[in-house]
Amino acid sequence: MRYTKSLFIYIAEMLLCIPAANAVNPGEIRWGDEKNDTTRITNILVDASNKDFRTPNEAISFIGKKFIDTPYAPSTLEGDTEQLTVNLDKMDCTTFMETVTAMAITVSEKRNSWQDFLYNLENIRYRQGRVDGYASRLHYISDWIVDNTHRGNITEVTDRLQGAGHQIKTLDFMSTHRDSYPALSDSVQYERIKAVEVGYRSHRFPYIKSSVLMGKGATNILRDGDIIAFTTKTEGLDVSHVGIIIVDKGIVRLLHASSKAGKVTIDPLPLAEYLRKNRNITGGRVIRPASH
Repeated sequence: MRYTKSLFIYIAEMLLCIPAANAVNPGEIRWGDEKNDTTRITNILVDASNKDFRTPNEAISFIGKKFIDTPYAPSTLEGDTEQLTVNLDKMDCTTFMETVTAMAITVSEKRNSWQDFLYNLENIRYRQGRVDGYASRLHYISDWIVDNTHRGNITEVTDRLQGAGHQIKTLDFMSTHRDSYPALSDSVQYERIKAVEVGYRSHRFPYIKSSVLMGKGATNILRDGDIIAFTTKTEGLDVSHVGIIIVDKGIVRLLHASSKAGKVTIDPLPLAEYLRKNRNITGGRVIRPASH
């Protein structure tokens, strides 16, 4: 199967942003705008903490909407060295999802400081919750799900939902497209990524087909505030995009950092239409933050 160069560039940018242990010190953070970001994080957490959320999903939906109209930008996590990066002025699909999830977890722990948020962001973004070089970042969503599920941060509910099936894919997109990832010019990081990929040869994972998600029963499958990861036809890759489900007046929509719209937005298309227009998507995986 052949893909255009632009598709490979898009996917490479997505993976660059993707996807417990020791909290990082403030001086180890790469900030977009430290003063404004810390103030904004605290304000959002305090505001959310004052709500009576019954489930983590409600917190995800509420917090996610706080970032509507934030400009889209890929590769905001990249730098000369791997550091925990926070940039609320621009986001891609994964940094948006991880930021919102880390905030929701912080609120569920009844905490509302930006320091607590930093701990949870590192905890979900990196293997075993600790920054340890480029390859410690959970680039593949399957790896992100496995690691965070094992440590009790999230629950994947895909295989519990009506219409669920399974795919088997070998995940090696990063190593087979090495030139798309500047960090992989370092042979040590390249070998570490290849070592991660070894664990995902013929990887079997659950998904719900697009045809099911486009059906009238989608509102019985998906909840407001669900995290959805869209599976893809692209060889070597499991997921090409992530977002948050919004259910409004019985219509399922997608809250996401959209490269097409150039910002975080509730997509104007219902989810069914969004999927019809994105034929490279094969379906979705549904993830929910664990209750604390």
